[in-house]
Amino acid sequence: MFLIDTSRNGQPVYDPIVNQSLDNYLINDLKLKGHGLIMYINDPAVIVGVNQNIFAEVNVPYLLENNIKLVRRTAGGGAVYHDRGNLVFENIIVGDPEDGTKWGDYGVFAQPILDALHEMGATQATLRGKSDLVIDNHKFTGMTMVKAGDGYAAGGTLMFDMDIDAASEALHPVEDKIHGKWVKSNRSEITNVKSYLAPQYQNVTSEEFKTQLLFKLFHVESLDEIETYHLTDQDWAIIDERLAEKYNQDNWNFGANPGFNQYRRITFEKGAIIFNFAVENGQISKMAIYGDLLSRKHADKLQELLTGVSYDAASLTATLDKRFVKHATDANGPERLAESLLS
Repeated sequence: MFLIDTSRNGQPVYDPIVNQSLDNYLINDLKLKGHGLIMYINDPAVIVGVNQNIFAEVNVPYLLENNIKLVRRTAGGGAVYHDRGNLVFENIIVGDPEDGTKWGDYGVFAQPILDALHEMGATQATLRGKSDLVIDNHKFTGMTMVKAGDGYAAGGTLMFDMDIDAASEALHPVEDKIHGKWVKSNRSEITNVKSYLAPQYQNVTSEEFKTQLLFKLFHVESLDEIETYHLTDQDWAIIDERLAEKYNQDNWNFGANPGFNQYRRITFEKGAIIFNFAVENGQISKMAIYGDLLSRKHADKLQELLTGVSYDAASLTATLDKRFVKHATDANGPERLAESLLS
């Protein structure tokens, strides 16, 4: 196993949208043969699975109010909260590294993490079921995998010193009318691993914990002793290109919701209003509205009014022609919204 250094210009990257795109680049483009490992820490974000509906999983208004990013991964799995108290680890496998790792076997990737945590004092940490790492029956890591050709990524999020209250708020959806056949998150009791570690590891920062974990995983006393591939300027140029094309686009992170086939973001002087909706047989069959222009009460009211409305300019404008809509936007708001919904 070797380490893949994902720092940029000598500095760690904390942008969750950038970090979440790295595995796709590594297994689809770079394709370093063998068994690589990346580790990174994210700024506050909620990461959702590729087949999840954000409205059924996430408190979208809370995310927008608290500047928490929403990131859609290309792998499956449930919705998880990240902040700088979390550590993300991903094994990047290309070809056959001949070290016992194989697609679909979470245990072979979980065991080195468990061994390292045991060595650091968290002796109660164990694998529960197929892919959850737990202490006292409380989850501190959930694992996922994504495959492409002869490569795949297998990893998870290790809760070290995460803000559990913020996670609870962010993962408590306010929508109770969104139903459909998408992947639902398996809600579990969660915990941070920090308090279970030996005393010398309980006052370290997340970055220091990351370093100590790497020492244990690679059985070294210095990072210089680890075989490491450092992402180059050329690597970052391709990563930036992929971000611009897909992963840093609202259409991917917010708009790709199963059950919804349309996404619009309309910006006014006072803020933005965002629509996810579906159109069937010339009518709006499903509607979700969020943003910072409408109160939750008015967003819910407008969702109800627009559901079932004919998908044409006259019907949409008439439905949107409400005092609370004009107050939130401007006098021409209803016409502009209708035009944008039809565009």
